[in-house]
Amino acid sequence: QVQLVESGGGLVQAGGSLRLSCAASGIIFSIATVGWYRQAPGKQRELVAAITSGGSTNYADSVKGRFTNSRDNAKNTLYLQMNSLKPEDTAVYYCHAEDFARYEYWGQGTQVTVSS
Repeated sequence: QVQLVESGGGLVQAGGSLRLSCAASGIIFSIATVGWYRQAPGKQRELVAAITSGGSTNYADSVKGRFTNSRDNAKNTLYLQMNSLKPEDTAVYYCHAEDFARYEYWGQGTQVTVSS
C-alpha cells in the first residue's frame, strides 16, 4: 500500500519561509515522478512543482525563483523549500507520486497559510 505523508505546513508571515516534506512508502520512490500540487479555497488543484526520477524539475510560473523542489531517494522523501511566501500561496499542499506504471498517488495534504 502506497502512503505519502506530508509535514511542515503552518502559518507564516508574508516574506517568510517554510519547508514541506513528503515521506513515501510502498512505492519504488527512486523511479517515480514526484511533486507538489496545491488547492486554494474555491480554486482548482494546480501543479506547483514536479521532479522526475532523473532529477528534471518543472515549476509553476507563479513559484519560479521562490520554491525549490528536491528529493532524497535514500530517504524516500520529497521536499519543497518555499521562500518569499506571498498571501496568494495560501492553500492546501498535496504530495503527488506517479509510478512507472503511471498510477497516481496522493498525500492527505498540509495547510499553508501566509498572512499579509
